[in-house]
Amino acid sequence: MRAQPTAIDGQDVVDCDVHLPRVDELRSRGFTLIESLASADRIDRLNAQLEPWFARTPRCEGDFYGWRTTRINAVLMKAPVSHALVLEPQILALMQALLGEHCDWYQVNLAQAIRVHPGERQQVPHRDDEMWPCIKHSELMVNVMWALTEFTADNGATLLWPRSPHRRMPRAADPREACAACMPRGSALVYLGSTTHCAGSNHTCTPRTGLVLSYCLGWLKPYENQFLAYPPEVARSFSPELRALIGYRLHRPNLGHYEGQEPAVIFETDSRHLPTVDALPEAIATELQEFYAQPQG
Repeated sequence: MRAQPTAIDGQDVVDCDVHLPRVDELRSRGFTLIESLASADRIDRLNAQLEPWFARTPRCEGDFYGWRTTRINAVLMKAPVSHALVLEPQILALMQALLGEHCDWYQVNLAQAIRVHPGERQQVPHRDDEMWPCIKHSELMVNVMWALTEFTADNGATLLWPRSPHRRMPRAADPREACAACMPRGSALVYLGSTTHCAGSNHTCTPRTGLVLSYCLGWLKPYENQFLAYPPEVARSFSPELRALIGYRLHRPNLGHYEGQEPAVIFETDSRHLPTVDALPEAIATELQEFYAQPQG
């Protein structure tokens, strides 16, 4: 008999400027659920754009990604309706609160549509921030799982272990201690990169489909190579806000420059003869000014 995880209680949608309770819940519990954040029409249009890609893309190969799961990458290029979700104000307010104080700006880490087909087994429990082998002093990333179909305990809803960011978790975490993110289409499950979670097993006759939009600190190497997924000829059609979120932006001090300037300059000129310009945090800029204010030997 398979373990039956506890379902997450539904919660009311909050206004963009009333996100502190959500932040507190994310920090304490590791996840929060915003029901029906995207309209039915938007989800319908997004599914219509993704369906041809699901039809043509082979299933995954691997014990982590799954053998009866299909994953669509580079979603921002393949399904333009997803732009509205990645720029959703309520979501960005949470990202700013959780990631903004630890970097100049946060970035898109991954945009991936995931379809768990009938018969797929439970994914191995894991924390997404395990991908960065470093000592962690703050949250490195935050994920958003958008429900493109209804998520249930039987069809593979995401499983999450409450308060797992605050405790050591074995790889074989007890599924009876997990919560299943049961939610209607258009809902957004927000969870920390340090939260132990996994896709559930699908015991139904129909697939469940979700869209993961993940955000991380701007100075980290993202999970998905944004500049191959969205090279300049593709990103040129994106809004400036979206281009900045996928990394066409310089992070102080001087990280990720192009020809010594903000990467977005590539959309303004094709010149390779540009001056290299300082991009320094205010504290470092002040240190340099004070240094040169002193008499030089």
